Amino acid sequence: MSIYTAIATSAGRDRRAVTSDGKLDVKLGLQKELGGDGDGTNPEQLFAAGYAACFASAMRLVASSKGLDVSDASVTAEIGLSPNGKGGFQLDATLRVELPDTLSPEAARELVEATHQVCPYSNATRGNIPVNLVIE
Repeated sequence: MSIYTAIATSAGRDRRAVTSDGKLDVKLGLQKELGGDGDGTNPEQLFAAGYAACFASAMRLVASSKGLDVSDASVTAEIGLSPNGKGGFQLDATLRVELPDTLSPEAARELVEATHQVCPYSNATRGNIPVNLVIE
């Protein structure tokens, strides 16, 4: 049973996306790379924003359980869209994690790997799309 359910409706990449509570109402635009005018955001940008925010929040949770301070950390998500060779498309993700210099490289890697096991977006994408974790 879900503890929270987000509901959004859209009629396509060149229309709008609106959440049921009205807190999100965005103009969507087909990317120039896909033949559109690029006027408006796109599903890959929305996915990148959601994944970055979710991973950063999960990282704070994991860090807290380990007694680590990552309040200055940030996550940048890059979501790629490419043909899948079967007439459709596929996604890939790179998460660029910036952590405080006070963490050793080993502690940083351990934290990011543990976060990747906790984050709901990571759990949803695991085995479905490649996710590259980069510590910067």
